[in-house]
Amino acid sequence: MMDKISKFRSSYLWYSFKNDKFAIASFLVFMLLLIIAVFAPLISPYNPYSPDNIFILNAEMPPFWIDGGSKEFLLGTDDQGRDLLSTMIYGLRISIMIGIGAVLLQAILGIIIGLISGYVGGKIDSFFMRLADVQLSFSYLMVAIFLSAIFKAAFGVGTFGEVAVPFLIIVIGLAQWPQYARTVRASVLAEKEKEYVQAARVTGFGSVKIMWSHILPNCLSPIFVLSTIQVANAVMSEAALSFLGLGMPVTRPSLGSLINSGFEYIFSGSWWITAFPGIVLVILVLSVNMLGDWLRDTLNPKLYKG
Repeated sequence: MMDKISKFRSSYLWYSFKNDKFAIASFLVFMLLLIIAVFAPLISPYNPYSPDNIFILNAEMPPFWIDGGSKEFLLGTDDQGRDLLSTMIYGLRISIMIGIGAVLLQAILGIIIGLISGYVGGKIDSFFMRLADVQLSFSYLMVAIFLSAIFKAAFGVGTFGEVAVPFLIIVIGLAQWPQYARTVRASVLAEKEKEYVQAARVTGFGSVKIMWSHILPNCLSPIFVLSTIQVANAVMSEAALSFLGLGMPVTRPSLGSLINSGFEYIFSGSWWITAFPGIVLVILVLSVNMLGDWLRDTLNPKLYKG
């Protein structure tokens, strides 16, 4: 019976996707950006991390279609004379890497805590949910400011630049795991009293086996929906931290740090340093959010009633 329901939902998911033009468009855009990010060293005209490609005399050169521009730098250069197109491609790579890494971390923590909290209940459930409430009361910006200040004071700014990517993944992941924990806990509370769970208990399966092999597979739909939304949130969180100077350094720019570095040059006429990375960031977040909205509507449990 469960196999038939799974096949029905899979076929309905594919039918809904191929008949939704917005879902197809957003998926294609996201896959294009993902491919560009993964193959950045092959696609990028220059390596913005190389000192050989930093030439201050080329700083703030406009795009090639504007007077003073050059076809050598199609989208112009940034404040350090690097090719802006190449810097954006590498910045997109870092932003997606941090977004996906942070979501994986918060998903692992949230799923484990949500499963234990919902299945065991009692004092353990109360402890984890109060811990989630405390975590949600602290903004990730506050946590990032606190941790980055301690790290920079202890190890120096140069060392922070080398570990900025895992640092941001840990900060964003630790700050937002309660979203997964609460979602999984609610699903577990609905599933653990059903007949197949009771049958597994009678058969003699242990609690760990029941949680991971029986309950968790039936909680994946809300997890998938939440993951798509959280990827967009994590990318925006990284961009916000980098814009505030708490994220990626100038030597390894992300989309957020590019927007930050070019923000002060807007009024001097060098608008492209901020505008083009901002456009790419909006397109990335919009495509992921549209996929999340489509997945949420398609996997709505009300569609399968009756």
